[in-house]
Amino acid sequence: MAASSQASLLLTKQLRDLSKNPVDGFSAGLVDDSNVFEWNVTIIGPPDTLYEGGYFNAIMSFPTNYPNSPPTVRFTSDMWHPNVYTDGRVCISILHAPGDDPNGYELASERWTPVHTVESIVLSIISMLSSPNDESPANIEAAKEWRERRDEFKKKVSRIVRKSQEMF
Repeated sequence: MAASSQASLLLTKQLRDLSKNPVDGFSAGLVDDSNVFEWNVTIIGPPDTLYEGGYFNAIMSFPTNYPNSPPTVRFTSDMWHPNVYTDGRVCISILHAPGDDPNGYELASERWTPVHTVESIVLSIISMLSSPNDESPANIEAAKEWRERRDEFKKKVSRIVRKSQEMF
């Protein structure tokens, strides 16, 4: 069986499982019913975080060899976070290609493995929102602000949370 049809079957099963057993904190569905490789995800800002009460949309794009390679996740809602590039791409270890890190920052065990599911990926993103990693930031400005000017960081996040509520 071709890799893309195996990936398609697995993604269809994960979508069906999430529909039957929704997980607190996010919802997921296809961007277009004819393409199981592009998902729209809405993440609810986790309680007791700066993002609480926000509704953040993202696109999760799966490669045809999923689950052997990770998807990419890109926020389409405004996002200000040390681990989110300015174009919205999420930068967390489990979304990095499997194997050893060529830069030596991550252990192979921290990177992508085929056991990850849509649920485990989104829960990792929710965890990232709760506790930013400013040691290896994707958005250097956000990381500097997080470390050095926390009040300004909080104001920016508060604005994007309000904006997300208006859009929702």
